[in-house]
Amino acid sequence: MDRVLRVVVVDDSAYIRKVVKEMLSRSPFLEVVGTARDGEEALEVVDRLKPDVVTCDLIMPGSGGIEFIRRQMAVRPVPIVVLSVSGESSERGLSALDAGAVDIVQKPTALASEKVFDIADELIATIKAAAAAPMARVREPLHAAGPAISTFHNRFDLVVIGLSTGGTQALKSVIPRLPADFPVPIAVVLHMPIGYTEAYAKRLDDASALTVIEAREGEEVRSGMVFVARAGRHLTFERDARGTVRTRLDVSPLDTAHRPSVDIMFQSAAAVYGSRVLGLIMTGMGEDGRDGAAWIKAQGGCMLTEAEESCVVYGMPRSVVDAGLSDYSAPLELIAEAILERI
Repeated sequence: MDRVLRVVVVDDSAYIRKVVKEMLSRSPFLEVVGTARDGEEALEVVDRLKPDVVTCDLIMPGSGGIEFIRRQMAVRPVPIVVLSVSGESSERGLSALDAGAVDIVQKPTALASEKVFDIADELIATIKAAAAAPMARVREPLHAAGPAISTFHNRFDLVVIGLSTGGTQALKSVIPRLPADFPVPIAVVLHMPIGYTEAYAKRLDDASALTVIEAREGEEVRSGMVFVARAGRHLTFERDARGTVRTRLDVSPLDTAHRPSVDIMFQSAAAVYGSRVLGLIMTGMGEDGRDGAAWIKAQGGCMLTEAEESCVVYGMPRSVVDAGLSDYSAPLELIAEAILERI
């Protein structure tokens, strides 16, 4: 980075404000220039200081985090990273992303302990990525109707999708645009904190003709279904003695940067389905999915990537493109069509 990013920290806890400031001071490229105790004060502080990024708690007295995000986006869009405890606030977290927040970082539940500092690296990386996010792309999903496609070529037996920062909104612009007679199952790894994937799958299901669920152990992988990997568990596939493919959930391997890992899911899909896998990498920071894409290509499968022009963060797709593993790139509004053309 060629400049120091100016950050405002919003949290009703003085302790958390102090700890977040200490965490961010570990990076020479971040400077906390102000803090706020609630959403109302945050609006004033952000207007006065005009920071590059804001971190925001969700549950605060008075004007809470979601109201602040909505009001701030209406006045002057600014990258906002939600920093909140999951479980008690998963629905709020998803609403914050709908309102315009770029990403969510999970607080440890034991707030008054050194465990808070365990998230320092993740928070710093997320803030840096958020600062570069084009705010025009952090938006409500497209609401176009699903394409009227009735003829399929049966070239693939599984679609696997990997995405991260910006992905919660991006996926809402893809899955709801697939028709009810889409003939193959879909599996998704989306980097989210533990406690959010079940609620997210339910919201995506409500908006889709396909059935969307958080993946469960031993579920039959069948057409008409979208399986969202459970946060904290890798999603893989196994063919039983009858030839039926079922989902497997596991904490192992433990040495991956993410759990669930896109690489792990892609590798398993290639091993079980061979050449009949269509992979897709969408917006997100990092390189998760690049090695898995190589497995899919090695087995004769096909890889799609989201084009840079529509990504909130062009990290994961770039890693696949730069490795020469992408067969085709499409902007977000054309991804559903690109999938349908190949299926």
